[in-house]
Amino acid sequence: MRLLLLNPNTSRDVTELMRATGAAVAAPGTEILTATAPRGVPYIATRAEAQIGGAIALEMLAEAPPVDAAIIAAFGDPGLFGARELFDMPVIGLAEAAMLSACLLGRRFGLVTFARALVPWYEETVAAHGLGPRCAGVRALEGRFGTLSGVQEEKEAQLIDLARAAVEEDGADVLIFAGAPLSGLGARVRDRLPVPVVDQVVAAVKLAEAVVAQQPRKATAGTFRRPDAKPSTGLAPALAARIGWVD
Repeated sequence: MRLLLLNPNTSRDVTELMRATGAAVAAPGTEILTATAPRGVPYIATRAEAQIGGAIALEMLAEAPPVDAAIIAAFGDPGLFGARELFDMPVIGLAEAAMLSACLLGRRFGLVTFARALVPWYEETVAAHGLGPRCAGVRALEGRFGTLSGVQEEKEAQLIDLARAAVEEDGADVLIFAGAPLSGLGARVRDRLPVPVVDQVVAAVKLAEAVVAQQPRKATAGTFRRPDAKPSTGLAPALAARIGWVD
């Protein structure tokens, strides 16, 4: 099985962090390929940046080698629904996979993230996936951090404090450390927290493997059927070809 872990941000060290987290739990025979956005921002934190990252993710998927499934590896799932329309292989979102996995372990999950700017986008992501009633809330660090790839080590104590507050004050039954730079943190700190912790990358890789095992066909009806072909102007050639492709 070949899975594409696609980071629609430009941080290659974060891509490698996610690859290592996923590879540690992948089934024997699962190969994880990676791709990092060639342009854009180091991490998506706003609605505008999410729109940019989603468009770049579609370009990257169009240019990717053949794979059995793809993971859009940014919490917030930029471009996810468009990718499910346009491409034939299953496309998994980091946020959706983590949240659905958390729903198997408790009544409500809490999100803990590394920047206050992310909160509105994450709240809207929860709503977009229809999981508002299952979310206890989103808590975020205040202030600056040194480096993106090092934020989980630098702010570990504060992140744990936020996670405990999500349990004690918000009523979270399950915790998710949300945001690609926090991948792998849960495994390191879970014994210091009173409820289960779901890792976003682990959830995405394992759900991708499970979905591929179902051998799903591409929808030809419903809201995720392939859009009708149409001409375009100025798009990346591979994406233009995908949009204009006719059976």
